[in-house]
Amino acid sequence: MSVVSLTKASEQRVRPWGLTPVVEALAAANADVLPSRRRNFGRHVIPSREALRAIVANLRAALFPAHFGAPDISDDAIRNYVGHRLDAALFELQQQIQRGLLFAGAPCDGTCEQRAADITRELALRLPRVRTLLGSDARAAYEGDPAATGPDEPIFCYPGIQATLHHRIAHELSELGVPLIPRIIAELAHAATGIDIHPGAQIGGSFFIDHGTGVVIGETCVIGERVRIYQGVTLGAKSFPTDSHGRPIKGRPRHPIVEDDVTIYAGATVLGRITIGRGSSIGGNVWLTRAVPPGSFISQAQVRDDLFDGGLGI
Repeated sequence: MSVVSLTKASEQRVRPWGLTPVVEALAAANADVLPSRRRNFGRHVIPSREALRAIVANLRAALFPAHFGAPDISDDAIRNYVGHRLDAALFELQQQIQRGLLFAGAPCDGTCEQRAADITRELALRLPRVRTLLGSDARAAYEGDPAATGPDEPIFCYPGIQATLHHRIAHELSELGVPLIPRIIAELAHAATGIDIHPGAQIGGSFFIDHGTGVVIGETCVIGERVRIYQGVTLGAKSFPTDSHGRPIKGRPRHPIVEDDVTIYAGATVLGRITIGRGSSIGGNVWLTRAVPPGSFISQAQVRDDLFDGGLGI
């Protein structure tokens, strides 16, 4: 059915409900959209959340074929299986990246198709490193959780591993300059797990999010090796620098740096471009806006004492 036919059919359906003024008002609301975006809506197909969901599923199967592949896959067939799932993922991903570039108005000068192909090829070359990082994350989850009954359980079951897998793919695409797509992938994980990790965050190996619900990790966070965080932890910005018009300045470092071997317990909030020193522990429900040296243990009681003594600097 053509667009004209769909419009006529819609008009016939809405008139008995008296919705014509509502339809007109909603259509007029698009006047608030930037002209470039209006043109892109008309000219280009936007990236598909459902297609990206399938792409991540195929990449997950290629990264962990023994866990998310065919149940009867043999050692002899694993290369063919990985190649098949990877090819399916990358073919569709190239199309979605091209859509993202066009929709975002990237200056491709007619070369968006080739640029999307180059980005997809580079992502493929990075996947072995991503797999190594995810393997270290799964080991950290098993070794760090006494409730885990085996090393495969975190890969199959833990929302933290699911969110981290999405993040590691999204982060590589973000590093490669892909617009929109990384954020969609991150939000797919956010919707499924309650864990919100911005694709821009830099996260080292052996990363473990236990339980996970309510975790927020901001765009400019830098997280070291062997870091463990629990549910409800926020690694956020204390404030947003603004320009002369009061608009937030994009891309400025504003989130915490968490060094190696740090543990942050449930409900802790760490704000601003501060450094949590190596080997430190941040206690549950702590509100922290100052840097702490390596090997520190910060508890609620300590934060209260520092606040009353004027040493916290809030």
